[in-house]
Amino acid sequence: MRCYSGQHRFYVGVDLHARTMYTHVLDHTGKTVFDKDLPADPDAFLEALAPFRPDLVVGAECMFAWYWLADLCQDHAIPFALGHALYMRMIHGGKSKTDRIDAAKLAGLLRGGLFPMGYVYPRAKRQTRDLLRRRSFFVRQRAQLLAHVVNTHTQFNRPPLTKKLTYAANRTPELLDRFTDPSTRLSITADLGLIDAYDERIAELERYLIPHAKVDDPVTFGLLRTAPGIGPILGLTLLYEIDTIARFPEPGNFLSYSRLVRCAHESAGKKKGTGGKKIGNAHLKWAFSEAACLMIRSCLPVKAWMQRQEKKRGKRVALSILEAKIGRAVYHLWRKQVPFDVKRFLNG
Repeated sequence: MRCYSGQHRFYVGVDLHARTMYTHVLDHTGKTVFDKDLPADPDAFLEALAPFRPDLVVGAECMFAWYWLADLCQDHAIPFALGHALYMRMIHGGKSKTDRIDAAKLAGLLRGGLFPMGYVYPRAKRQTRDLLRRRSFFVRQRAQLLAHVVNTHTQFNRPPLTKKLTYAANRTPELLDRFTDPSTRLSITADLGLIDAYDERIAELERYLIPHAKVDDPVTFGLLRTAPGIGPILGLTLLYEIDTIARFPEPGNFLSYSRLVRCAHESAGKKKGTGGKKIGNAHLKWAFSEAACLMIRSCLPVKAWMQRQEKKRGKRVALSILEAKIGRAVYHLWRKQVPFDVKRFLNG
């Protein structure tokens, strides 16, 4: 966990919402010099901060509307710190909780050097990253619909499906003939219709992303593609979710951010389990999980290694180990600018 340690004359805590932003300003001695609920408007915010410039820093908790505030501060050369929402337990732990109290706590954390920082993602890449995330959401929704069709067959004890419904050619009208109840037939028809619609939308997004996504680092993109199982979409996902590998000083930092390792809890020499499962990038975790499954299919040495690991540790643990190995390989591949080496990968 990184905390903001910059020293300033004024510290601005902003409890940001869609339409309002409660703003609290502390001076370097800890005295409150401004405390007001402002509209979420750039001009109102800049006018309120005018008496305290130039030596100030703005801190806000990471929520869905932080983009515009970070961009506004960047345009006006105002230092901005994005607070990591899951690390900010202090502002949620009090007996009373209001926007005014939260803003004051944010300012206090900034002044005390205890403000946990998130990553302020570059403005130029946000829209493409968000589009990749939207595609990923559509893929998951489509998978749920496919699972419902298969589960409905099991629910009514119908003969097992011999072909994968993932492919449109296998989703024939004969599927409905397996069910006689009108309500069940309508349910399956609705599922199949939505699956077809998702197929069209996902294909449309991919046709746009592959040629139009701005690849600032084509060399790294090409190196990522040398790893079996990492195609153009997964490669773009890794590029846009990581942004720059220099963010992570050690492989362990990267694996932790990607949710590929467990964080131990110990006290007085006793293990208290693990924690922080939701801290990190869920999209990177998904990307490495997909890459692991695809690598097993496309690379025979990895498939053989996986079979040996399954006998020793079970499938679930073996998959987790493979995902972590891929994450470590991506880190070193990016850092050292070298192609993927299967022998080194399996022996490492």
